[in-house]
Order: sequence, then C-alpha cells, then structure tokens
Amino acid sequence: MATTDANNVEQLRARVAELESELAELRQAQPASARQRIDRMSAEVVDSNPYSRLMALQRMGVVQNYERIREQAVLIVGVGGVGSVTAEMLTRCGVGRLILFDYDKVEMANMNRLFFQPHQAGLSKVEAAKRTLLGINPDVQIEAHSCNVTTMEGYELLRSRAAEGGLPDGGPVQTLLACVDNYEARVAVSAMCTELGLTWLESGVSEDAVSGHVQLMRPGRTPCFACLPPLVVAEGGDERTLKREGVCAASLPTTMGIVAGLLVQATLKLLLGFGRVSPYLGYSAMTDFFPVESLKPNPDCAEPACQRRQREAAKADAAAAAAATPDSAEQDSSAAAAAVHSENDWCIELVEEGGDEAAAGRSVGAGGGVRTAYSVPAAAADAAAPAAAVQDSGLSLEDLRAQMGRL
Repeated sequence: MATTDANNVEQLRARVAELESELAELRQAQPASARQRIDRMSAEVVDSNPYSRLMALQRMGVVQNYERIREQAVLIVGVGGVGSVTAEMLTRCGVGRLILFDYDKVEMANMNRLFFQPHQAGLSKVEAAKRTLLGINPDVQIEAHSCNVTTMEGYELLRSRAAEGGLPDGGPVQTLLACVDNYEARVAVSAMCTELGLTWLESGVSEDAVSGHVQLMRPGRTPCFACLPPLVVAEGGDERTLKREGVCAASLPTTMGIVAGLLVQATLKLLLGFGRVSPYLGYSAMTDFFPVESLKPNPDCAEPACQRRQREAAKADAAAAAAATPDSAEQDSSAAAAAVHSENDWCIELVEEGGDEAAAGRSVGAGGGVRTAYSVPAAAADAAAPAAAVQDSGLSLEDLRAQMGRL
C-alpha cells in the first residue's frame, strides 16, 4: 500500500513538473504587452505614438475624426485565414471593440496562412487570437466566444452579442463581418442580420484559392442569402454538399491577405464615413481582375424578414422622394423666384431664341475675376443695321446706260 502511494506521488510530481515546463515555454513564446494602454489618441508625430500615422488621415482630409473609431464595435464570425488577418488589421487601426466567434482550434495545417503560429496549435482560435491581438494593441476590447453559430445555443449567443455588444452604451454592434467557409453559417448570419436590420459585410475565398470577394449586405436593399441560393439548394439538395468532405481546399496566404485587406478597407469606410463601398467587389488572381457588381434583393424571397425589410426600404424611399419634391404651388413660386436674381456676378444674360443675336453678343461689364474675350466691332454692328431706302430717279434703263457711257 505504501509503495503504491509513493508511486502515485511521484507520478503527480512528474506531471506537475511537465505542466510547469509547458507553462514556462508558453510564457516565453507569448510575451507580455509591450506598452501600457493609451486613453486618448494623439496626432503628435513621435516615434512612440502608435496612432500618429492613423491620425494623419485627418490632416490629409481623408476622414474628419479618426478617433471616432474607438466608439465602434465590430463582430467577426470566423477567425480563419481571412477572419484572423481582418481582426489583426482592425486591432492595429485601434477599433474600440472586437467580438470574435469561431468553434475551431488552431492546427499545424493552418501554418501556411498568416497570423497563427506553431506554438498556438491546439488552442481555440478565438483564445489564441485574443492573446495575440492584446499583445499588439491593449487599447482594444477583445471578446472571444468559442462556439458554433449554426447550433441553437451558438446562434442565440451570436444574436445577443450582435444586438447588445455595440459601443459606447450597448445596443447593436456597428457592423458584422462574416469570414466563414460554409453555406450553413452564412445563412445563419444572414438571417440574424436581416432580423436585426444590421448592415454587414460578407467575404469568401474560392476552393482553388485564386479568387475571392467582399459583399456589402444591407437588409432590404441588397440580397440576403435566401434571395439567391446556390443551385444545389434551389433544386432542393443538401447544402452540406457544397463543402465536400475529405476534400482539402487549397489555401494561399496571398489571396486571403488581399481579401482581408479589401474587407477591412470597406469596414473602415463604413465606420468612419469616407469613400464608397462597392455592393460586390470580386478578385481574380489569374487575371488581376476586380469586378464590381450591383445586386438587388429578390422580391419573392422565401425569408419573411427579408420581404419585410424590402417593404420598409421602399416606404423609406417613397417618403424621402416626397420630402425632396415640393408641391405644385411651391414649384410655381420657386420658378417665379428663380427668374429674379439679386446678384449677377457672372453677367449672364438670357436671350430669346431667334432674337437679336447682335444684341446678345454685345460686350458687357464683366464680374470680378472675369474678362471678356472680345467686343463686337462697331462696323459689324453697323453692317447688322438695315440698309437705307433708295429713292427712285424716274430714269429709264437706256438713259442710265447713256450716262454710264459718258463717264
């Protein structure tokens, strides 16, 4: 009995020593944050300011208030080849809060991609991402949720955080980014965002790794995933066959990095209000082609929430058009008022069609900073005047010929 107890104690001690060694290696591989948190972004141009080059966007006139990004919350579903790089870019940009959803673990097969490192193999992707991102920028709030959003429990958690995870005082997140690799998860995200009326961005990379896309999703104004289902789904097939079991999809860090960059660029445009976000932006690595498309929702969509959002969008457009178009009485008064101008700095004259063109071409006093190219010559004005009437002398044609002969 005593021998057995002694053996058990030795085994426990060996296990403790093994765990302590693994913990020490993990701490060495994952150093503590290199800097303290910064309460306020500064535009000061010094080497120690991590935000100086971002704040320069204000000075360049690209954005009005870059620091507003700290009041933005972004939810990312899928922290794989595109989602992890997207999360890193947004973290470096100083976004206020990142909410990460993924159920998978880091594998050595992921090492051909960006972001994850070999020592993180075995960790959940969201936890590994959270540690790395906090080391890059401790100013960003990071939430990590390791769950499958296609399950009932995972979907409810996703909906709760999308509806309540926004900044600064709760409410919906400012936008959601879908970086998933299967149709089932896309449909779940689409249904949830359509129900909440949340604008979101969807992204993807093809199975052969040489093309990808970023798509802007506005409920009621752009198609949801039930509007334009894949052919397999439209014919009543199983959507799980879209991702074939046992088939290893190709993966290029270049394509995923490009798609992630396009996705984050569109996200920053939405959050900070600059530029234009394309409804659909594709990328073909084989031809270096970036197609842009405009897509409309399906009025016969099978999703009731999508049809409701379409009706709401149509009503909003009709109300905006009515507000922008004055009634007939206002139009008449506006037209009458438009005919009288208190100022005419450019000396513009309206001449009736078929009127006196010579009068229209007269030189007039030019306004400030403007001079006339030429003035109508007096001779031209005289030539334009009607000729004087010729009096009849009463002589015949023979008398006139005789007079000319004597000259």
